[in-house]
Amino acid sequence: MKLWGGRFTKPTNQLMEEYTASISFDQKLAQYDIQGSLAHVNMLQACHIISEEDAATIADGLRSVATAIENGEAELHQEHEDIHMNIEKLLIDQVGPVGGKLHTGRSRNDQVALDMRLYLRDTVLEITQLLSDVQASLIKQAEANPDTVLPGYTHLQRAQPVLFAHHLLAYVFMFQRDSERLQDSFKRINQMPLGAGALAGTTFPIDREYTAKELEFDGICENSLDAVSDRDFVVEFLADASLIAMHLSRMSEELVQWSSAEFDFIELDDAFCTGSSMMPQKKNPDVPELVRGKTGRIYGHLQGMLTMLKGLPLAYNKDMQEDKEGMFDAAETLQGALALFADMTKTMHVKKDSMYQAVRQDYSNATDLADYLTEKGMPFRQSHETVGSIVLHCIHHQKYLLDLTLDEFQTFSHLIDADIFDVLDPKTVVNARRSAGGTADESVREQLRKAHAFINENRAWCQHYK
Repeated sequence: MKLWGGRFTKPTNQLMEEYTASISFDQKLAQYDIQGSLAHVNMLQACHIISEEDAATIADGLRSVATAIENGEAELHQEHEDIHMNIEKLLIDQVGPVGGKLHTGRSRNDQVALDMRLYLRDTVLEITQLLSDVQASLIKQAEANPDTVLPGYTHLQRAQPVLFAHHLLAYVFMFQRDSERLQDSFKRINQMPLGAGALAGTTFPIDREYTAKELEFDGICENSLDAVSDRDFVVEFLADASLIAMHLSRMSEELVQWSSAEFDFIELDDAFCTGSSMMPQKKNPDVPELVRGKTGRIYGHLQGMLTMLKGLPLAYNKDMQEDKEGMFDAAETLQGALALFADMTKTMHVKKDSMYQAVRQDYSNATDLADYLTEKGMPFRQSHETVGSIVLHCIHHQKYLLDLTLDEFQTFSHLIDADIFDVLDPKTVVNARRSAGGTADESVREQLRKAHAFINENRAWCQHYK
């Protein structure tokens, strides 16, 4: 007999039971369900809704069930539909009918909303920590390569040289915004729905603030209808996860390019690559390729959640059972990607000489030549045209700007003097960009200082809530 089967005269259709059961995936919530139930039973006893003896019996039973599930000794059955009913059945089998008092004053509707908030609370803390680990790995590489210069690109065409550290720090700042978004979402996740009942509250004299304090929530969901039907916090998490995945994917694309023979800027450690079953020379950057590929999977979970919710009337509807698998998969996919990224970027070999050679064999210092002429008094538009002519001359003669002689430069403008060769040196070009946020040494050092502060703040925030 189902725990809810009092008004039914027929057993559940077997196919329907298989189709509607969620135990195959929501068992991930077992520890959170028991955590919430322990707080709930403490509240029931504190409010004198159940006796101290019954509360102790139920609490002991729940701890025993938790141990059995953790050790793989508990049998979870599809016929009990979900993790909530399975745990309640295991509890009643353990302690007898008194276990049935646990569900006093609550519904599976507010129970599942609670479990998901508890799960996401831990998940946000974990992902924030993993983001800090990735940031730390990038900072370590930046500090290990303080004077490494590589071509900066726009439109995937070489544009201006930048410090490699500056390039890596761009991702550190992206991941910082991701971390801040997660931390901001935490305050909306950390509101307690338990006590909302099925949709309208309960007639029992419960104390929701007591339970919220037990579970370390910042407050309670103020409207019972909203409490059981709200999944904004899941949508927000999936949106944040999508942005993190997008940033990982952008960096993955660069790592794939940089590790190719055509770029030859880095080499990923063997531990993060695979070979070919046919071509013995191959070393494939599988981790960044898979991270790039799995990004679409996380996007799909966001779109699926929004689509599922868009037509639902208040309050709970069975459609909302579809709120968990995408959330679980997005979280686990992201956790795996971030953990791999931290170790992979920390151990990658940076080919400093190859990067510098690439910078010397392009025209990315052309802007500095134009600025040089402008500083000598030539209007910038005329400087731009003059340098364009010089670049065209170089292309026709298969030269780069630093290959030209002073005489060749002066055929285009008498304003060019011998100091031009120092001006056009890649390291000079980089260090000339001293504006705040630029790629000069002093600017990058300031960015590194801020990046270290970010990590310390993020880790302190995680520690505060753990």
